This record gives sequence, structure tokens and C-alpha cells, in this order.
Amino acid sequence: MAGQPSFADAPILDAVCIPRHLAVIMDGNGRWAKARKLSRTQGHRQGVVAVREIVANAAKLGIQYLTLFSFSSENWSRPASEIADLLGLLKLFIRKDLSTLHKQNVRVLVIGGRANLPSDIVSLLEEAESRTANNSGLTLVIAFNYGARSEMTDMVRRLAKEVQEGRLAPEQINEDMISSTLYSASIPDPDVIIRTSGEKRLSNFLLWQAAYSEFVFVDCNWPDFDEHQLLLALAEYGRRNRRFGGLAEEDRQDSSKIVASGG
Repeated sequence: MAGQPSFADAPILDAVCIPRHLAVIMDGNGRWAKARKLSRTQGHRQGVVAVREIVANAAKLGIQYLTLFSFSSENWSRPASEIADLLGLLKLFIRKDLSTLHKQNVRVLVIGGRANLPSDIVSLLEEAESRTANNSGLTLVIAFNYGARSEMTDMVRRLAKEVQEGRLAPEQINEDMISSTLYSASIPDPDVIIRTSGEKRLSNFLLWQAAYSEFVFVDCNWPDFDEHQLLLALAEYGRRNRRFGGLAEEDRQDSSKIVASGG
């Protein structure tokens, strides 16, 4: 990860802004497959190829955290055959790619509910985390069986239990405490969230954490999201003026002039 990334789109790099934390809603595998008269399973398999590419590119760019929305808590309503395919691809990805990720100094974290997951899936997730726990490079956050409303419901229950047991007073609850009780407690909020496929919604993803994130919506489907598309999205992010509820520098200067002139 040291040195300059060797991307084909070198001119675009001048406009690119590198976020500390990039989150991605990987959407469009099914539409990609349908357009090519392929099965949804083939679309998901091609989506895994795109996952490998974005992990490699994020590491080359020096992004510290990459969160991928891989399987939502609502995805369980899909046909059983598709769920089986998705879980099979997760198993294959961890078994096939974990050694490579470990060698590349990537740390893997998994956020989402685990209570009702099959035991073999839980074991794989725990193996991925424990094996890479001491790595210091890119942190790859896999949002699996994740839903932001479920995450916040679990957070409220945990804090309510502490209040009930007398270990916490309601007035002690603040934003920092809420953030530290979410699944993502050890992860900074995302600077930018990219969603592929042209859809423009969060779909129950990182609702609390995305309060001041920038959103970039990309028209291509996830399997087509390559290094060029990533750089274009980060260049778009670089054109944003993040104010976090305050004023942009030029607006502050204008406001100061107005105050000084008594306007």
C-alpha cells in the first residue's frame, strides 16, 4: 500500500479525494444477470469478482476502512434457493480469499446480527475476524445479516437494560454512548457511501452512522463497478463541500462581512 497507486486512470487521480471510510451498497447483481440472460446466481458470482477488485483498489488508494453491504436482514425473504447461493458464495469467499486478505495485511470485521445465523456461518465469520485481528492495513467491514433498524433496536435494548439494572441513568445517555453501543462501535462513520445500480436510497444501511456522509449514486450495476467507476465516484466525492451542519469557508467569510458592516 506504500507509494502511489498504479491506476490506469491517472488523470482522474488528480480530482480524487481519498476518504478515511468508504461504504458501498453493492446493488444490481440480478439486473446485471438479467440483461445478459443469465441466472441471478451468476450475477452474484460476478459480484464477488467486483468485491475482490474494490478491496484491492481501496488498499492501493490508502483507504483505511471499507464497508460492504453484503447481506441485509431483509434478504432472508428472498427465495430459499437464492439465499442458499448467497450463503454458499460467502463461505467460498472466506475459505478462498481469507488467506490472501491475511497476507495483504487486511483486517476483517463483520457487523450484523449473529444470534439466529447457522452455526457454520458464525464459525466462518469468527475465523475471519480472529485470524486477521492483528493486521494493520485496510479494515474490511462486511455488513452481513445487517439492518440499521435492528442495530438501533438492539442498542436501545442494551441501554434500557443498563438503566433497568441501575448501572446507567437516562440522563447519561448521549450520542457518543449510542455510537459505542452499535455494531459499528469500533469503526468511524463513513465519509462517503456509494450505491450502484442507479437506485437512490439507503435501504436500511448505516442510518445512524450516515448522518453526515456524502452519497454518490452510480448508474452501473455492481458487477460492472471497476477501478474506473471507483475513481469517478471518489472524484465526485472530492467535489463535495462537507460542512457537518456548519457553514462553508466562503459562507463564513460572507457572514463575517455582513456582521462587520452591520448588515
